[in-house]
Formats: sequence, structure tokens, C-alpha cells
Amino acid sequence: SCFRLLCSLLIPALFLSGILCVCLVVLLWGIRLWIQQRKKQLTSAGKDGKRPLLVAFFHPYCNAGGGGERVLWCAIRTLQKKYRNVTCVVYTGDRDVTGEEIVEGAFRRFNIKLIHPVKFVFLEKRYLVEASLYPHFTLLGQSLGSAFLGWEALLKCVPDIYIDSMGYAFTLPLFKYLGGCRVGCYVHYPTISTDMLSVVRNQDTRFNNAAFITNNPLLSKFKLLYYYFFAFMYGLVGSCSDVIMVNSSWTLNHILSLWRAGACTSVVYPPCDVQTFLDIPLEEEKSTTEYSIVSVSQFRPEKDHPLQIRAFAKLLKEKRLGQQPSLKLILIGGCRNQQDEERVNNLKHLCEELGVSNNVTFRINIPFEELKRHLAEATIGLHTMWNEHFGIGVVECMAAGTVILAHNSGGPKLDIVVPYEGHITGFLAENEDNYAETMAYILSLSPEKRLEIRENARRSVHRFSDQHFEETFLLSVEPLFK
Repeated sequence: SCFRLLCSLLIPALFLSGILCVCLVVLLWGIRLWIQQRKKQLTSAGKDGKRPLLVAFFHPYCNAGGGGERVLWCAIRTLQKKYRNVTCVVYTGDRDVTGEEIVEGAFRRFNIKLIHPVKFVFLEKRYLVEASLYPHFTLLGQSLGSAFLGWEALLKCVPDIYIDSMGYAFTLPLFKYLGGCRVGCYVHYPTISTDMLSVVRNQDTRFNNAAFITNNPLLSKFKLLYYYFFAFMYGLVGSCSDVIMVNSSWTLNHILSLWRAGACTSVVYPPCDVQTFLDIPLEEEKSTTEYSIVSVSQFRPEKDHPLQIRAFAKLLKEKRLGQQPSLKLILIGGCRNQQDEERVNNLKHLCEELGVSNNVTFRINIPFEELKRHLAEATIGLHTMWNEHFGIGVVECMAAGTVILAHNSGGPKLDIVVPYEGHITGFLAENEDNYAETMAYILSLSPEKRLEIRENARRSVHRFSDQHFEETFLLSVEPLFK
């Protein structure tokens, strides 16, 4: 009787589930057909009577001025050079500027001039991907928010080829299965990584793992379960991609373990404008009365600017240089929003607390020429982000002729600050003491020894040039155009 009762409950439940699944499939198929119909209505033929191939890049912060934006504009310029019948579209949430101003900004900041005009699709719901909207379950909130933002993008413009160039993997199945697009992505940084899982598992306190969680075993277990669930979902949506490009060996290892799509995954180093920096003449240092230490990175929490300031304060305090020349720390970076501006104000307060305000300068959203000038005058290039996916700022510092001191992890450790032809190209450090000691060591070297390191570093960065990016990018995206 118990078995009969179970069957009488289970069979209708299975039948109902089957009907619901069929209804869902029919609904999704209906949406897909409706979107295809909409695509025909929205696109018109070009001058030669042929409909241009629409290649859309999903980049909600395309006016931010960071390394990710340099990849975007170089990718667009590369496609414009190679394919005649292609119209490039950028989905952006930068509604406070015009398309012309965005293109002009790309030229001013990155020295990138596009060959043909770009079509901008301005999105109204970018606030859905702002971290501030999700004080808890931020990863999940932002990812689901990106799916809604992706839906808005899809309704406004249905492309033939869709490329997520900013790491919003949850938009990929939307464009592939509902939009009927061929999809690709360029991954700068995995939304979740095996390193993040180990941070929670080992109960380490970091910027993305608060102390009240690390101190509570139950909360740590719950967060670990949440991370594992998210990693599973992230792997599921990421594996939808027809073409996967990653920016470094570090990112490659994580994406392979999470997405398990090795056949269509390749490393495409981001384009660094090395030639412009290599044009800066490399001379022996003339002035020993003042040394400048320069950091180039956006003002985001993971970039760990407080570590730079504390290590610099320690260096000043210990005055390890004997007859102390004056030292200056210049923090150069982009501010995307109010949170970034507040972060800069907090960093200024930290400088005051540590008594180094007179030695630290902030240069925000500066033109390219000014960036070049600061790097040309700098002795040390400073980078402190833990597990930086790649590190365009690190490459630029090396190309400009500074002695680089980067974090001993991620891209800088595996791809950039590595010996070249058996010679040293820079230095790596991990904590406040390491950084202070290594800065003191670099400054204690003879100008001739520093020049030798700078020359080695310069020779090593050619593999990160625009030209190399163009070749590997075109090779990777070729399957999308077949």
C-alpha cells in the first residue's frame, strides 16, 4: 500500500514536471524566434546591398580607461582592419557621455585610433551590475544583474557575433540560445577562482572575505558552500562559449579547471602600447637627489593601494639609504565612479595618518602624455595586487624603463616579471616588509646595475605588443567568422 501511495504521488509529479519542461522549451523557442524576427526588422542592408555582419562587444564600462578597455578598442580596431563587411557594436552603460566622446577618450588615453565608426548601444540598467547594490552575495547578485542587463542589450540590438569583453559570463547563454548568436569571450579575471575557494576554506581575511566570516566556522562553511554552488554555475555558463580567450597563464589554469572547455580556450596576451613607451630614451640616471616611485592602476579595492602607501611609509621611516635623497610616491589611476573617488579620499586620509602626505601625489584620469612623462622620470614601478590576472601596468612600467617591483603572484609572477634570456627583468614581493626592503635594495643598486635590469626588462616586453595581440586575437576569433 505504501508503494502504491508513492506511485500515485510520483507519477502525476513526473507527468507535471514533464509538461512544465515542454512548456519551458516551447517558451524559450518562441522567444528565440521572436528575437530573430526582431533582428530582421532592426538591421538594414549596407551600401553594397549586403547586410553587414554585426559584431557586438558587451562592455558596460567602456569609458573607464583601464587595461580591459585597451583590449576592447584594440580588438575593435583589429576586426576593422581585417574584415570589411563588419559593423562593430559596443553595449555600454556610460550614458553621461556621447559615442564621439568615448572614441575620443580611447584615442586620448590609449593612443588608439579606430578606422571606422562604432555603433554604441546605451544601456539604462547598468546599476544592476554595481557591487554596491549587493552588500551580501555580491558575486551572485552581480551575475544575475548582468543577465538582466544582457537581456536589455539583446532587445536593443541582436548581433551575429557576441563577445563578452568584460567578464560577464552569465550573458553568454542568453545571446547563444535566445539570440542565436555565435559567442566568444575575453576573460581578464575569473569571477570566482580556486584561489578564492582556498581563501574561504583556510579562513583567511582578505578584501573579499570579511573578518566576521573568518572568525565564525559556521559562516565560513556556508560561504564555502555558496562559493562551490557559484563556481558550478559559472562553469556551466562559461562552457557555452564557442571561443574563449584568456589574458595569462594564471587565468588559463583557473578557466580550464572551472569551465572545462580546453579545445576552444587560448591565451591572448592583452595589447600593451609597448612601442610608445619604448620610444622613451633609456639613459643613465642623472639626478640622485630625488627618486620617484610610480604606481599605475585603477583605484579599485583589489589593487591594494594601502599596501603601497604603508610600504612606502616604512621605507621613509627606516631611511635605509644612508644619505637620504628625497623620495616621492606617485599613484596614477582611473576613477570609474563615486566609490572609486571615496577610495581615493580614504587613501589620502591614510597618507595623513602615516605622515607621508607631502611625499605622495595622486594623479587621476590623466592624459596619456602625462602618464608617459611620469614613467620616464620614475626609478621604480610599483604594483601590489594579489593574483593580478595579467598586469598591463606592470608591462608599461617595464617598457618605459622603470625597475618593476610587482606582487609575487598571478600574471606578473608567471608571465611578466620572469627572467629573459637568463637575465633578471625586475623584482617580486608579497607583504609590507618585503616591499619596503626590496624598494630600499633597488635604490641602493648602482645606476649601472639598474640600467642593466631596465634594458633586460625592455627587451622582454615585445611579446606583449599590439601587433602580437592582433595576430593571436584574429587566430582565436576566426571560428566565429566561419
